[in-house]
Amino acid sequence: MKRIHVLIILVLIAGSLFNVAAETVDANAAVLPAASETEIAGEHTLPSPYMVIPFVVLLLMIATGPLFYHHFWEHNYPKVSIFLGLITTVYYLTVLNDTHSLMHTLAEYLSFIALLSSLFFAAGGIFINVDRKSTPMLNVILLFFGSIIANIIGTTGASMLLIRPFIKINKNRIKPYHIIFFIFLVSNIGGALTPIGDPPLFLGFLRGVEFFWFISNVWYIWLPTVLVILVIFYIRDRANKDGQDQLQEYSGKIEFKGSKNLLYLLIILISIFIDPGVMSWVPSLSPLPFGIREIIMFSVVIISFKTSDKEILKKNEFDVEPIREVAFLFIGIFATMIPALQLIAHEANVLGEQLNSGIFYWSTGLLSGFLDNAPTYLNFLSASMGKFGLNVNDKLEVAEFMSNHALYLQAISVAAVFFGAMTYIGNGPNFMVKSICERAGIKMPSFFAYLVKYSIPILIPVFVVVWFVFYFGRG
Repeated sequence: MKRIHVLIILVLIAGSLFNVAAETVDANAAVLPAASETEIAGEHTLPSPYMVIPFVVLLLMIATGPLFYHHFWEHNYPKVSIFLGLITTVYYLTVLNDTHSLMHTLAEYLSFIALLSSLFFAAGGIFINVDRKSTPMLNVILLFFGSIIANIIGTTGASMLLIRPFIKINKNRIKPYHIIFFIFLVSNIGGALTPIGDPPLFLGFLRGVEFFWFISNVWYIWLPTVLVILVIFYIRDRANKDGQDQLQEYSGKIEFKGSKNLLYLLIILISIFIDPGVMSWVPSLSPLPFGIREIIMFSVVIISFKTSDKEILKKNEFDVEPIREVAFLFIGIFATMIPALQLIAHEANVLGEQLNSGIFYWSTGLLSGFLDNAPTYLNFLSASMGKFGLNVNDKLEVAEFMSNHALYLQAISVAAVFFGAMTYIGNGPNFMVKSICERAGIKMPSFFAYLVKYSIPILIPVFVVVWFVFYFGRG
């Protein structure tokens, strides 16, 4: 069969979001095939393509609000996010009579915000101070270190632990590009080697992908990608001469305080695995939209906030606004993206037999940059397994897919994690890092500037090389 040109990706995306052809119009009788909906007991109809509009409006307002109507946005973004989310919620309740999709999304959101907020508060009580002069090589070492530990404490944990020390080290020469490369590596690409690293991979682990499969199948893509981006950063940082004439003396010491909060981080990491899908003895709290894991994480939020050293919080300039902003914006994102994800999943399954590993790579990646990368990963994992007649909810069939069609699993896993760095909303830590830096007085680029000045010229060429070397003409 003649191979499909990569531009079909654009057709897939456009068709997923705005398909008005008869196939979609008649989909009122179709069963949703999305991975996130495979546990539905009954049948649900596809949403109208027009229901993608609230999601598009929210993305546009996130992109333009801080730039063109900053005062209004700063004071009203919670209302805007909730209002747009309610439009989708009411539609699903009254038109589709679909409560399952809403409850499933609520459970995903609670799990998402429980993890981010617990890591945010736990890491906020840890003070790290590296009393050394900022140099391009020191920054490269810190970014590489962050990329490694992102696989141990997650991209969120590594981001929250290192962003403040990274800012302090570079206080005399800090530029937006420092933070952008931090987001690229520590908040996203770094966490591609373990299920702990990034939420999409953990969802794959819950479905039956072996814990060490990722590191054994991704490291040889991860390492050159990280090194190439570090080289680009090094060249850019060497050209930054700010702070070179500072006569300040440095002791070279590394100061660490707040060791008890390391215990909180450990509790959070252990709680990640307290899931009925991992440990059969863990009770499910269904029909509640949360489990024991989320209860533990929210408990850590309260305990760490009450017991963290107030002096450390002051040194870290700790503020709850970053997590508040993430909580409000992402509740709207999670709600409004339900129709987009379901339409995408439908199209991916319809076109599944025509899609090769390269197209799954680009489709998963590009959509992970603008939708939450975890459900995007599940949708395309489901679609790729469906291509071979396999069910994503059967662990034996996931094991078969992992063994016999590893190229597809690798492409989807790499893309979901790597492309999360494309925008501020591609992955939860991105927005938190941005908010922390803005409150520290760093003027961060707008949503569009992030794309045009950094993501497209830096990441896309790297990702094209990854595609060409590992997926072009394969599968």
